[in-house]
Amino acid sequence: MASYTRRAHSGGNGPALRQPRTAQSRADHSAQEGPYTPQESRSRHASHKASNSHRAPNRKKNTGKGKHRVLKWVLGIFFSLIGLGVLAGIAVFAYLYTTTEVPQPEKFALAEKTTVYYADGTTAIGSYAEQNRSIISCEGLPDYIGNAIVASENRTFYTDKGLDLKGIARAFINNVTKGTRQGGSTITQQYAERYYMGETTSYAGKAREAIMALKIAQTESKDEVLCNYMNTIYLGRNSYGIQEAAKAYFNKDAKDLTLSEAAMIAGIIPSPSTWDPADNADMAKSRFKRVLNIMQEDGYITARQHTDAKFPQTAAVAQQNAYAGPNGYLLDMVRRELVQSKAFTKEDLDTGGYKIITTIDKSKQDLMQSIGDTRLNDMPESLQIGGIALDPKTGEVLSVYAGSDYLSKQLNNADQALFEPGSTMKPFALLGAAQSGVSFDTLFNGNSHQHFTGLDQEVNNALENNWGSINLYQATANSVNTVFMNVNEHLTPKRTAAIAHEAGIQGDIDENSMYNVLGINALTVWDLAQGHSTIANNGVKNTLHMVSKVLDSHNKDMYNAPSEGTKVFDANDCALVQKAMQGTTTYGTAAGTSAKLGRPIAGKSGTANDELASSFVGYTPSMMNVWAIWNPDGNGNPQVVPAFSGYGISSTGYPAHLFQEFMAQALQGTAVEQFPTAKDNGKIGGPDGTWGLARGQSGGQPYANNQSNANRQSTEDAQKQAEQDAQQKAAEEEAKKRQQAQEFAQQCLANPSYSTECPNYPGTTTDGDGNNPGNTGGDNENKR
Repeated sequence: MASYTRRAHSGGNGPALRQPRTAQSRADHSAQEGPYTPQESRSRHASHKASNSHRAPNRKKNTGKGKHRVLKWVLGIFFSLIGLGVLAGIAVFAYLYTTTEVPQPEKFALAEKTTVYYADGTTAIGSYAEQNRSIISCEGLPDYIGNAIVASENRTFYTDKGLDLKGIARAFINNVTKGTRQGGSTITQQYAERYYMGETTSYAGKAREAIMALKIAQTESKDEVLCNYMNTIYLGRNSYGIQEAAKAYFNKDAKDLTLSEAAMIAGIIPSPSTWDPADNADMAKSRFKRVLNIMQEDGYITARQHTDAKFPQTAAVAQQNAYAGPNGYLLDMVRRELVQSKAFTKEDLDTGGYKIITTIDKSKQDLMQSIGDTRLNDMPESLQIGGIALDPKTGEVLSVYAGSDYLSKQLNNADQALFEPGSTMKPFALLGAAQSGVSFDTLFNGNSHQHFTGLDQEVNNALENNWGSINLYQATANSVNTVFMNVNEHLTPKRTAAIAHEAGIQGDIDENSMYNVLGINALTVWDLAQGHSTIANNGVKNTLHMVSKVLDSHNKDMYNAPSEGTKVFDANDCALVQKAMQGTTTYGTAAGTSAKLGRPIAGKSGTANDELASSFVGYTPSMMNVWAIWNPDGNGNPQVVPAFSGYGISSTGYPAHLFQEFMAQALQGTAVEQFPTAKDNGKIGGPDGTWGLARGQSGGQPYANNQSNANRQSTEDAQKQAEQDAQQKAAEEEAKKRQQAQEFAQQCLANPSYSTECPNYPGTTTDGDGNNPGNTGGDNENKR
C-alpha cells in the first residue's frame, strides 16, 4: 500500500545570479567571538634616523642624469595621484557623511513586501509577509531581553564604535574570493543595513551603510541604538520588533517575556523563518543554549538562572490571510522553489521587496482551478484531484490544480500528495524497448492469466481481457498489462526504474519489483509530469519550474530560471513512444480524444493497483496536461475510488475527461502541431529474437517481413476504424445538439416564458443578431 505522505518537489535548480548574505556566516562570527576584555591604551613611539651620506656623481657617465630625471618624474606623478586619491576619498567621505540621515524607527523605510506576479509581470498573485510592526518604549522591558540580543548578535556592543573592521575585512575578502554577499556583524551595522537601506549588496551601498553605522554610534546612546534595533528587526512569523514577536511566539506583550522566552527569540535572529521552533526545533534549542551560555559567561545572568531556564513552548503558527484560497498554494510553491534553489532564504523573500515573475498563465490557471473545483453530485467528498499544465519544450509550468483553499488544507495535490500512477509508467518501459532495438511491430501475447519470472501469482489485464497476439503500439493504446510485464522481464525492473529516473522522476521506484512497470510506487502529479515531459520534448530534460525571474526594487535581475536542457534520450526513440501513445487517444483507452480536440494527441491512462487511483497524461508538442484522482481516508491511507456519475475507475474515464475539458479551451486559437516522424529501426523479436512471440524463432527475414506487414496492417486498420467511429460519434452528437436547439426554439415561439434563455423572454432585449446579451439565466452547464 502506498504511503500518502507529504513530498515537496525540488524544482528550480538553476544558477542563481545572486547569493544573499547567509545567516550562518553571521552566526559563525558570533560564535567565534570570545568574552570581551577591555584593552589598555598603549602609547606608540617611532624614531627615524636620517642618513646624510651622499655618493659623489660619476662624472664619466653623463647619461645617468637623464635616468634620474625620469625616475623623479614617475615618482612625482605616482605620489601626486596618491595624494589626489586621498583627497578625493576624503571629499567623498565628507559628502556621504553629511548627506546620510539617521531617521527614527517610526520613519524607517522598513523591509518592503515581496510580490509574486503571473507570467504577464503585472497581475499580482499575492505577496509574502503581512509585516506586523509595533514601536514600543523600551523603558519597561526587563534588562535580560536586550542582554540576550547582545549576547546573541554582538558581544562587544557596549564597548565598540559601531563598526566591526575585522568583520568588514572578512566580508570583503569573501565577497571577492567566493562571490558571496556578507555584511558586518555589529548591531549598529545590522540596524543600518537591514532596516533602513535593506539588504545592501554593492560596495557603494556597504560604504554608505558603514558611514550610517558610524554616525548612529556618534549621535545615539547604546540604549537608544539597542531599543531601535529591537523595535525594527525582523523576527519571523511576519513580526517586526520585539513586541510583535512576543505576540507571535508566546501570545503576550514584550514586557512580560521570561528569560527563557527572550533567549529563544534572540537565538533565532540570524534566520528566524528557518530556525523557528515550529520548523526546526533542534536548531532553535541549540541557539537557545548558546545565548544562555554567553549571557552567563558575560555576567548577564547567574549560574542558577541559567540552570532554571528551560526551552519555552511556543504558540502555533498563525496562517496569513494572504494565503487564503487557491493562490496560497502558488505562493507556497514559489517560495519553496526559490529557497530550494539556494538563491534566497526565507528571510530574503519576506523582507527583500522583490518582484517575482512566475511562469503561471492566469487564464490557464483560472481555467484549471474552475475545472478542478467542479464537484459532481455523487463524487465522494474525500476524493482528491491534482493537476498540472506545462510547456515540455521549456519546463515552464503554466497552471496547477493543488486544491481549493490553502488555509483549510496545506497538503498540495500538485506536488506533495502521493498517488499510485498505474499504467502511466508503461511508456518508460516502452522507451527501454526502443533503446534495446526492439521493433514496435513485434507481436506479444496479450492474454490474461500469465506467469512471469520470480512471481507466484498470475498477471491479468484490466477486466481480465484477452487481447490475443498484439504489437507494442496496440498494447500501449489499450494498456495491456501482460505485454508490459513481458517487456519488463527483458529489460529488468532495475533498468525500467533507471529510465524513469533519467527522465527526471525523483520519487522512489522499486527496482527489484517486476510490478514497477505497472506503477505501484506512489508519486506526485508534478513528478509524473517531469518524467513524461522529457519524452514529450524528444529526449531533452528540462527542470520543471514556476519562477521565471526575480527582480529587486530597482528592477535589477537577481535570479533567472534554468534555461539549459539536458539531452538524456535519443529523439527517434522518444518519437516512437509518442507515436504509440497517440493510439491511446484515437482507438485506445481514451478513444476519440484526438478527434474531439481536432489535433494529434499523445496520451496514456493509468489505473492504480486495486483501483486506488487513476490518472491521465496527455500532450501536444507544446503543451502537456496531467490529471490524477485518489481517495484517501481520514488518516491519508488510500481507499478504492468508486465509480461515480458514469465514470468507472477501470477505464480511468474521469481524469481523461478533465484532460479533454482543459485542453479543449486551453488550445483554442493555437495552431495544430504534428509530432515528429518516427522511424522504427528495431528488429522483430529484438536483436536476439527472444522478445514477444518471436522467442525461439530463428529471426529469419521472411518471417520478420511477413509479421511486420501483418502487424502494420492490423494497426492501421484498427486506427482507421477507430477514427471513423469517433467521427461518426461526433457527427451524431452534433446532430443531437441541433435537434435539441430546434425543439427549444419551437418551445420559445409557442411560449416566450418557457425559459429565460428564450430570445423573446418577457422583459428582455436582444441585440442586432437576435441574441440576448444580458441574460445570465438558464441551466448550470458546469454540471457533468
